[in-house]
Amino acid sequence: MKKALIQMHLAVLLWGFTGVLGRAISLDAPILVWYRMLLTAIFVAVILYVRKEWVSIPRKHLMLMALIGILMGLHWVAFYGSIKLANVSIALVCLSTASIFTPLVDPIINRGKHDFRELLLGSLAIIGVYLIYRFQQFYGWGILAGIIAALLSSVFTVFNKQIAAKYPARTMVFYEMSTGWAFITLLIPIYLHYKPETRLIPMVGAELIHNDWIWLVVLSLCCTVWAQSLSLNALKKLSSFTATLSVNLEPVYGILLAFIFYNENREIIFIDGTEKLNSGFLAGMGLILLSVVLQMLRVLLPGYLPSKKNAEATN
Repeated sequence: MKKALIQMHLAVLLWGFTGVLGRAISLDAPILVWYRMLLTAIFVAVILYVRKEWVSIPRKHLMLMALIGILMGLHWVAFYGSIKLANVSIALVCLSTASIFTPLVDPIINRGKHDFRELLLGSLAIIGVYLIYRFQQFYGWGILAGIIAALLSSVFTVFNKQIAAKYPARTMVFYEMSTGWAFITLLIPIYLHYKPETRLIPMVGAELIHNDWIWLVVLSLCCTVWAQSLSLNALKKLSSFTATLSVNLEPVYGILLAFIFYNENREIIFIDGTEKLNSGFLAGMGLILLSVVLQMLRVLLPGYLPSKKNAEATN
């Protein structure tokens, strides 16, 4: 059990690194995502071939995986765009609203009923985002991109739930990464039309920190393929309940890493040498975090709490 918890938290820590690496890589967001999805698809394909884990998938579900891959590609473009336009911390704060958007989006896609309490929590998060925007308009476009990333994350998560139990995770990742990569490939000419100066080849600098290729491989192999393997192994011992609570730490890890590597705690406070941090920004971030915490506490209420027998059962 202890080993499984360590594996899960290591996976979450690796996912938290994606924001730091996104800032380290000098490529524009669409180009970065193009390379990440391509490299991830190649790495997963090699694993599937070596382990002979290929399985056939009906056309109907292949089409759904293709849609998920497209949404995931757009999500990553928006997320890394948010990092480039603002910083890692603000992008992750905005992305944390995905846990609020998901219960709002789910009933729309699955034709269910909305929970009034979840609508209130969603409204709380939206007010928090507004306050951040109101007092950090310097990062306005970055905040907007972060919210779009969160919303897209909620949508493809709901679609993924419909087929997640039917097929091996790596098989799904391969098809989703491949179709997402193909879609981004189609979009790049449009992007280059408006930004013809965009650099397409990753930078190879004399110093390690300026070598895009190294960070792209780390991002794809460690933060995507390896992190997924760790989480899958952990889920053999942990319940989905425990795993979900662990994954909620991803924005926390990511923000702490951004503070360590990029000193973003100062970057948020000072813009162009002028102090910008104020009570409005803190209130906005506080409301978003409060909405996420309240959503977690709802799961811990007696009506939602798994029994002691099943709390740490193997899935």
